[in-house]
Amino acid sequence: MSARPEQRKDPVDAIVEQWAAVRPDLDTAAMEVFGRIHRLSRAMGDRMEKAYAKYGISRGEFDVLATLRRAGEPYTLSPRRLSATLMLTTGGMTGRLDKLERAELLRRSPDPHDRRGLQVTLTAQGLRLIDEAVGAGLAVQTEALSALGEERAGQLAGLLRELLLVTER
Repeated sequence: MSARPEQRKDPVDAIVEQWAAVRPDLDTAAMEVFGRIHRLSRAMGDRMEKAYAKYGISRGEFDVLATLRRAGEPYTLSPRRLSATLMLTTGGMTGRLDKLERAELLRRSPDPHDRRGLQVTLTAQGLRLIDEAVGAGLAVQTEALSALGEERAGQLAGLLRELLLVTER
């Protein structure tokens, strides 16, 4: 899977070349794929963080607001459901909810169906903010993918879907 001569080299190529020099017996094909996925995830994560910072939220806070938005009207979920969806501990979720509630982007209220439970609901301000922030984030992602062109970006999405399905079993 090494870079063809006409291709520019990236930092993963350098790592693979170093392994080839000291351990020529290793097949580093998987490292080439997963090393790039990891580096790409970090680089895009940084870009997304900058896009969301313009709205006064972090990526983690975006995730909470986006999860509520995707739930559809009335944009309400329990803290437990939010935690499960975002794979967060309840403590991690509480910190995010506290900050977003102080910013008046969501509100917590008693669950009318469970007197021990709470509901978390987007406010009108939170709904406006998440609708703008998701657009800004998608613009960053679309710009990055534009380097591949629509057809190759679609192929990449399909290949990554296949890989994700077999690794998340």
